[in-house]
Amino acid sequence: MHTDTERCVRAVRSKDARFDGWFFTAVLTTRIYCRPSCPVVPPKARNMTFYPSAAACQQAGFRACKRCRPDTTPGSPEWNARADSVARAMRLIQDGVVDREGVPGLAARLGYSARQVERQLLAELGAGPLALARSQRAQTARVLIETTELPMAEIAFAAGFSSIRTFNDTVREVFALAPGELRTRAARGRRTPGTPGVIALRLPYRAPLTPGNLFGHLAATAVPGVEEWRDGAYRRTLTLPHGHGIVALTPQPGHIDCRLSLTDPRDLTQAISRCRRLLDLDADPVAVDDQLRSDPLLAPLVDAGPGRRVPRTVDPAEFAVRAVLGQQVSTAAARTHAARLVRAHGISVEDPEGGLTHLFPTSEALAGLDPEALALPRSRRTTLTTLVAALADGSLRLEEGADWREARTELAALPGFGPWTVEVIAMRALGDPDAFLPTDLGIRRGAGQLGLPATPAALTARAEQWRPWRAYAVQYLWTVDDHPINHLPA
Repeated sequence: MHTDTERCVRAVRSKDARFDGWFFTAVLTTRIYCRPSCPVVPPKARNMTFYPSAAACQQAGFRACKRCRPDTTPGSPEWNARADSVARAMRLIQDGVVDREGVPGLAARLGYSARQVERQLLAELGAGPLALARSQRAQTARVLIETTELPMAEIAFAAGFSSIRTFNDTVREVFALAPGELRTRAARGRRTPGTPGVIALRLPYRAPLTPGNLFGHLAATAVPGVEEWRDGAYRRTLTLPHGHGIVALTPQPGHIDCRLSLTDPRDLTQAISRCRRLLDLDADPVAVDDQLRSDPLLAPLVDAGPGRRVPRTVDPAEFAVRAVLGQQVSTAAARTHAARLVRAHGISVEDPEGGLTHLFPTSEALAGLDPEALALPRSRRTTLTTLVAALADGSLRLEEGADWREARTELAALPGFGPWTVEVIAMRALGDPDAFLPTDLGIRRGAGQLGLPATPAALTARAEQWRPWRAYAVQYLWTVDDHPINHLPA
């Protein structure tokens, strides 16, 4: 979009927040870059130039606006809607792969050479993988500076910088303030002292957002010991690259309150990225709802609760295991089966609030489980053990940057994986916005009540007009039933 100058200028002049994250405005006279909705008086059109990413702005020598803080905008919805190599690379970079494995590691996961990845990202985003990762490190550093009392040296290495000097130079270059000045400004604006050991931040999203189906689904399917709904917040444990964490997510007007407790601050970037993916916060609800509203039978559902998101996951492998446990059983039975696995194979953690007790077991921990100990039909035991073995040995890779089509093919080749299981994993674990569940009982029942075709083949044909947002149509169709997944818990 950043190449359509006239359209970008109109968005900036109208301060349209719907375009935040789609492009960034760089002001040639001040050398500052802003989000389209920046509250300051818009510059003259001849003084504006547009970039597709914050990293491209920084690489061109612009620094972040102190008013609108463009580095904290929702991510581009393109990366969640596309399945090409650039979108996959962006999802992996957001999950910290470049910081952990370098550009060669990123290229290996994508199946390209490092030069090809560099060339593709430069062509589309104006910045290579190192510049994109550097921009992300700067934002991580800013969050740690403003929300914790950690010494600056610890923040530098926790954010992924190789030296304190690089950390200081990058913060000054990106934010036009020294790290100490950032902390002083944040302390002046903070009304209440923070809780020691807790990182408190706001996760922005594009309005509208209807939290009922999002948090209702997560709470209704919560695995005891790993997840809970408490005092208006969804809480869960997180398995992260350098340790573990506990997060509490609370829906608020205009943002999600996020409170993170981490055993290692180096995991902050990954924790934030996974929470955003869990809640589908980078979606573009206006584009989704406009497409679905074009179907006259879906339009009343969209109008009744616009901005529904797809509840996703913080760990694709975990969700795949839970999807198998949930085959042909009730939500309560699926939670019971998962809780047994957690107690038997999950790692214990301490929760100051007392409600969470374990991390969900990894595929490696589950690879050695005794099938006879599972209270499941024999065929489902085979399905589960085959899945965890494939995940543990790496022959099946479910991750943020997975190729959706390839992953579907690999899942369908496993015993016991029918269309419903494959598509629900594609929708919630892999993040495919066009995944569809025409055989799901709740979808068929909702479709029938709306006057839509109720048979899988006919419903699939009708759903062609909903593409590429069929996963969001699923969320609306589920609301026809009065099920706990559709409502915030009391």
